[in-house]
Amino acid sequence: MKSCAIVILNYNGEEMLKTFLPSVCAHSKFDIWVIDNASTDQSLEVLATDFPQVKCLQQVANLGFAAGYNEGLQELKDQYQYYILLNSDVEVTEGWDLDLINWMDKHPEYAAAQPKILSYPDKAQFDYAGAGGGFLDAYGYPYCRGRIWDHLEKDQGQYNDSIDVDWASGACMVVKSSVFHELSGFDPSFFAHMEEIDLCWRMRRSGWKIAYLGQVSVFHLGGGTLDRSSPRKLYLNVRNSLSMIYKNESVWAFRRIFLVKSMLEHLAAMNYVKDGKKAYSDAILNAYRDFRMQKKSMSKFVPVENDKPEVPRQGKVTLVFWDWRVRGKKTFGQL
Repeated sequence: MKSCAIVILNYNGEEMLKTFLPSVCAHSKFDIWVIDNASTDQSLEVLATDFPQVKCLQQVANLGFAAGYNEGLQELKDQYQYYILLNSDVEVTEGWDLDLINWMDKHPEYAAAQPKILSYPDKAQFDYAGAGGGFLDAYGYPYCRGRIWDHLEKDQGQYNDSIDVDWASGACMVVKSSVFHELSGFDPSFFAHMEEIDLCWRMRRSGWKIAYLGQVSVFHLGGGTLDRSSPRKLYLNVRNSLSMIYKNESVWAFRRIFLVKSMLEHLAAMNYVKDGKKAYSDAILNAYRDFRMQKKSMSKFVPVENDKPEVPRQGKVTLVFWDWRVRGKKTFGQL
């Protein structure tokens, strides 16, 4: 079995491949794979002509982020000890992959880890997706060191440490292949967004730790597949968050969380209407409608039996939205 495969999911990302794949090829020591989600642009031609060293797996349809990775990685099962899942819009740095894998080899109790993720357009600033390590508040809302809601911090070395976190970002995460397959990978019903947080939650419930490694840096463009402020992304985030919490919390805890989330998010829907943004209001309402439909066939996650105790949530914040909006706490250090 080989040590690691760097795996990039692509859908109509011809320009992303041209821009970002050169850095991956130049600075990586492990096999590079692209899973192509039935692109209709010139992605396959670009790979064949400009990057012959990159191996390619072709899907028959656009399966989304979750199922796209699941199907592609199934083809690589039992070939690699680790996968590094990397977005197609990430620029990497020298030694990045070896540093991640060497750390994982020395810490076998960890199932996944992410590097420091900085912004590609502004390399002195943290990126939205993962930043300096991801956490969950008591109501399942994600936040990061370096990014609270939509406020991004400058990188001044304040998060150059290595710590335990609640989740690793799907923009760049290394994961034990055995654990990924044991837990059936990402939830394909998510299609895209929140699927890595759900997977990491299931890992922690199965006794595995998640790490952030601030000594390794990558640069993420962000919004390359779906604009961060689009109604479609809002819909997926709200629906998938509800699904994730339902699967991983107890019945009574979910009811308490659902009551608070429903109130906050329906108030947000009303505000969107008031501001003339009905598409965003519809996204929230449709997310709740579709979650209720999906819940009928959704099962609670049951950890595989082993001798590992559940790893508790690392985030200590009760409701990050309240701290950010009402109390005016804009950075992680202020929480």
